[in-house]
Amino acid sequence: MHVPSSSRPTAPAAATDAPLSTSWADSQGLVPRKIVQPLTAFLHTEVASGLVLLGAALVALVWANSPWASVYERLWTTPFTVALGPLELSEDLRHWVNDGLMAVFFFIVGLEIKRELVLGELRDRRAAALPLVCAVGGMVVPAGLYALLNVGGPGSAGWGVPMATDIAFAVGVLALVGSRAPAGLKVFLLTLAIVDDLGAIAVIALFYSSGLSAQWLAGAAAVATGIVLMRRLRVRAAVPYAFAAGLLWLTVYSSGVHATIAGVIFAFLTPVRPFHLPEAVSGVAVGHLQRVHGKVPDGIADEDEQASLLEVSRLTNEAVSPLARLEARWHPWSSFLVLPLFALANAGVELYSGVFREAVTEPVVLGIVVGLVLGKPLGIVAAAALAVRLRLSRLPPGMGWLELSGVGLLAGVGFTVAIFIAGLAFTDPERVAAAKVGILVASLLAGGLGALALAVRDAGHRPPPG
Repeated sequence: MHVPSSSRPTAPAAATDAPLSTSWADSQGLVPRKIVQPLTAFLHTEVASGLVLLGAALVALVWANSPWASVYERLWTTPFTVALGPLELSEDLRHWVNDGLMAVFFFIVGLEIKRELVLGELRDRRAAALPLVCAVGGMVVPAGLYALLNVGGPGSAGWGVPMATDIAFAVGVLALVGSRAPAGLKVFLLTLAIVDDLGAIAVIALFYSSGLSAQWLAGAAAVATGIVLMRRLRVRAAVPYAFAAGLLWLTVYSSGVHATIAGVIFAFLTPVRPFHLPEAVSGVAVGHLQRVHGKVPDGIADEDEQASLLEVSRLTNEAVSPLARLEARWHPWSSFLVLPLFALANAGVELYSGVFREAVTEPVVLGIVVGLVLGKPLGIVAAAALAVRLRLSRLPPGMGWLELSGVGLLAGVGFTVAIFIAGLAFTDPERVAAAKVGILVASLLAGGLGALALAVRDAGHRPPPG
């Protein structure tokens, strides 16, 4: 029987001071304290996602060069069909990862770009000028060097491969070796990588899409318009937007534009402002909480009190922008599931005897290695020197040319997006495999040289002993 809250006895004051319960993972038991909590803390670091991605790539390489190599290829070429009435989508597992799951990755990238454009570094033109100019230099020079080495050849379509930067690896290496680096260095690298990703998205959409269908493009535009209308009508439920996101992916996939662009479009349509101002929510939430305070002697809230707590939960949830909520919710899935699966499905290259000797003479490999290892830092440093010389911008405080060169080298770690673009640029499996070898070699060289440059810088700023 429900008892009105006004007639229920008031709990003693001590009851309201009861400590919050903790989960097993947060308890002080031996296993949580020694294993679970350190692991959880590590997974929240910038290094963790890069190491998981590296681990998945190593597993793929070992698997593809083991006696079970045929199992690896059979697994990822297994067809998987989704049918709904007359509509049927059939791809192998590798393409489902590349076209489907990678849309989640590009959705997260799109959210990060929009956040930076509206609220972050890219909002301030003067602060954004240097990383923006450097990002352009870091895309144009590698693409130009690749084109010079492959002009007129069968690998000429791969000029977009060395343009990409892998944020997870680059930031992870910086976090490992740049412990004494100025805060502006990380902000600069993140902004540079985000602009770089924006350039890669534009390249994929404009140059690596084919067989465009006007009808499906019109359908994608109609879905995007519907999402905007839902926003204008203040629709806040997640289900209609989830359905619209799936429909947007389907129309973009069918239009000839690469399906992952749907993730970017949906991200750019995501509101960056909350539905309620936090200061407005706080007053209403306090009122609801005061009704509950001291009225739950048995630890179980009645219907009225549960309704008040649910309303507080809804209000506080809507005081956080949809962009921030979606980024927080989906970023771990992108970092620890989507990208490792992508690496597992795509990094398995057969490294037979003599492959590196042959790669030295392969223009595709040479173009990628030269573009990422030499072109990236050269383009970034040259663009920065030009911007400083023309007084368009200046280097961030505490950041000199050595630090900039180190960041330029780290930007040459193009693993994830570079492999992704290679799969779009080439149809010949041997050329795709050659491109992957070049990307792996270049990423190792660029990451190692960048880490060395930053470690030298770090050692030079270490205080003397004693």
